[in-house]
This record gives sequence, C-alpha cells and structure tokens, in this order.
Amino acid sequence: MMEVISLLSRADFIKISLEINLFFQRIMKEHLFFIETNLQPVQTTYIKKADDLKKAFEQLLRQTVTYSHGITPENMLKYNEFVTPYTLKAEELTTKLTGASLSTEITKTELKLSRIRYHDLGDRLEKAVKDLNNTSLNLLEEVIDYKRKLLSMVLECKIFITLYPKMLDHLIDEAEYYSELLKSLQERKNVRKTLCEGLNFWNNLMAEHAQFIDGMLDPTEESLKNTSKAFSEKFEKLIEECIKSAEEIIIKRSQTATEEVINFKKAATEGLLKCEIKSIIPPLLADHVLREANHYIRILETL
Repeated sequence: MMEVISLLSRADFIKISLEINLFFQRIMKEHLFFIETNLQPVQTTYIKKADDLKKAFEQLLRQTVTYSHGITPENMLKYNEFVTPYTLKAEELTTKLTGASLSTEITKTELKLSRIRYHDLGDRLEKAVKDLNNTSLNLLEEVIDYKRKLLSMVLECKIFITLYPKMLDHLIDEAEYYSELLKSLQERKNVRKTLCEGLNFWNNLMAEHAQFIDGMLDPTEESLKNTSKAFSEKFEKLIEECIKSAEEIIIKRSQTATEEVINFKKAATEGLLKCEIKSIIPPLLADHVLREANHYIRILETL
C-alpha cells in the first residue's frame, strides 16, 4: 500500500530524482557486473548482454553526476551511500581479479561532488532530469526482464551461474523498487510505503545480505559466519515484530541493527581489501552492500 504525501515542487523533483538516481544507477550497474562475472564462459550472449546493460547504466550515471554538482546537499553525502572511502579501491581490485570492466572515472568524479557549488534549478535542468528518469525507466524495464529470464533459466537448469537463485530474486526486487520510485517521481508525487512496508522491505534486504555473506564465507571463518547468521535472525525478527510494536520502538530497533550491520560490513570490506578474510566475496560486493546499509540508515534517521 502506498501513501501519496504531496505533489513535488520543481526543486524537490530535481533534487530527489538526482539522489535516487545517484544511488540506484550505481547499484544497477554493479548488479550487472556481478551477473557478468558469475556467468560461465559458454554463455557469451548473456555475458555480452550484462556488459551492454552495465555500460548503459554507467552512461546514465555519468549524466546524473554531472547534473548533481552542487545540488546534492553535504549532509546527504556524509552518509557515504553513493560512494564510500572503499569504493574506488574495491572497483580497481575487483576489475583486476575478474578482468571485467568498470568506469572508475565516475567514482573519482563522485568523490568530488561536494567541492562544487551550483544552484540552477530552472526549466532546462528540470527537463534534463525528467528525460534522465525516463531513460532510466526504459533501461530498468530491460534489466528486469533480463534478470527474470536468467532466474527462470537457472531454476529450470538451463543455465549455470555462481549466484544463488535467491540473490537473483534479490536483484530483481531492488530493480523493481527503483522503478516504482521513478514512476512516482515522474508524476511529481512524493510517495512512500506504509511504515511497516517500508521498514520490512529494507530489513528484508539487510537479512538477505547477511545470509549471502554467510553463504559466501569460507567454512573456516566460523566467527564471521556466526555473526552473519545473528544479523540475519535479528532483521528477520524485526520484520515479524513490525506490526506488533509501536512505531518509535521498531524504528529505533531497526536503526540500532542497521548501525551494527554497517560496522560489520565496513570491517568485512576492509578485511577483503587487505586479503585477510577467506571467502568467495568480491571486494566490490562488500562495498555494494555497505552502501545499501548506509542508504537505509539515512532513511531511518529521516523518519
């Protein structure tokens, strides 16, 4: 169930659109990178498709970063949801290890976003942002269809990929959520889910992240695996309790759990970059899930 809060002003439409795209365009291109690098060499058609879609999202992200100079507020950049101090190194190491490409120049530019001031929120930028949203929506439709097809083929044993089917389903959920946000923005609607629906969506993502981390850690990493399992159980419990608990309590509990999982993900990212953790987790995936937790903590704090 969605609640329409208000119609957006031009300034809010531009700012929120750029914020949503800065976050999710990078998430989408990395989804495609992970698919590309986990498909088997025999699947040349699907590997090329993932690479093509990834590069298309990179092109969109370049545009978004260009439009965002001086518009994205400093207090939002501090959350490190668009890029973290680890992103560039994680990209460089992961591309070296896999041989697949990523445009690190975009990351370098994003790291400088807060140093430029520009405040033209007129007709021209509004039209450019509306076109950007439309292009993103069209590309998202293609990406969602591609992910669904892969998942279907995996479940029918027609293709092999070293990603869990549940992870592919997870990637579809995030793409559909992004699409839903953009469609509301294009109608100038400031729309949000009911409290439990919103919290449960993100708490479920956090629980699944913990499950994936557990499943990708080496069996000898018993302490880290136990911590991952504990986080998964904690977020699953928050989902169950949402209907029964008072709003203030469930928001605070979600915030505390997310702050804890952020620290865990930071440590994991650092450990993977230093080759101190035995796993099959690429460093960029660790940074990827860290950024999603950073994004969620900002949402919780604005509640």
